[in-house]
Amino acid sequence: MTRLTAVTRGLITVFAALLAATASTATAQAKTEPKAPKDFVALRSVDPTIIQEMRYVTPHNFVGERVDGYLQPTCILTRPAAQALHKAQRKLLRQGYSLKVYDCYRPQRAVDHFVRWAEDLDDEAMKGEFYPNVDKTRLFADGYIAEKSGHSRGSTLDITLVRLPAKPTRPYDPEEPLVPCFAPKGERFPDNSIDMGTGFDCFDTLSHTLDPRVQGQQRANRLLLKNTLEGLGFVNLPEEWWHYTYKPEPYPDTYFDFPVSRKSLTGAH
Repeated sequence: MTRLTAVTRGLITVFAALLAATASTATAQAKTEPKAPKDFVALRSVDPTIIQEMRYVTPHNFVGERVDGYLQPTCILTRPAAQALHKAQRKLLRQGYSLKVYDCYRPQRAVDHFVRWAEDLDDEAMKGEFYPNVDKTRLFADGYIAEKSGHSRGSTLDITLVRLPAKPTRPYDPEEPLVPCFAPKGERFPDNSIDMGTGFDCFDTLSHTLDPRVQGQQRANRLLLKNTLEGLGFVNLPEEWWHYTYKPEPYPDTYFDFPVSRKSLTGAH
């Protein structure tokens, strides 16, 4: 009886070990993240002078928290887009400006996060800054939120201009009062970019690149960005002065989901 008990206990121990090993393997496989294709690069490796203020890694965005899939504040793009941006930067530096990116490649899981947020009509924590005049029920119908984004294809970016020498943008305080994104530049969040008439990600028709209400220096600033980038293969989204896509896109029909992280570019296949 004692020998049988020992054998039984031994079998149970072996079985438990096998279960643990299987679970461990399954966990490891579950944590394996997709990698970027080999022709995706960190923008900093192509042009380290372009300023990066990756908003979705921070709570200073329309969702009000770090967005899913943004693990590090790094701009990732397809190599052709990054190289074209480098050429634009060289032109602008000679004129006393620098490019600044707010967002570049965006994983599909981040887009899914935006969709969940848009469907939660009770969450209007950031309305006062990013969509003061837009009813949240209209975000899909008016095109502010969609289930797919060109950013996930790797050649789309959100971008602005900074006058040199660049002053740092002060840290965002989640407790500070929200000011409408279309308020005068001196009143809204003190971004170090030049005045484009609205802040980044402003859900309002004033964000349309050629909105006739935006005139003077604000319009000139938008046109400087637009003319510079369009001369190098980028196409502007007319509804957003900050939104540009490099054409032709290397991946016009593929929506990637690897995380925004330098590790996604390590050992890429």
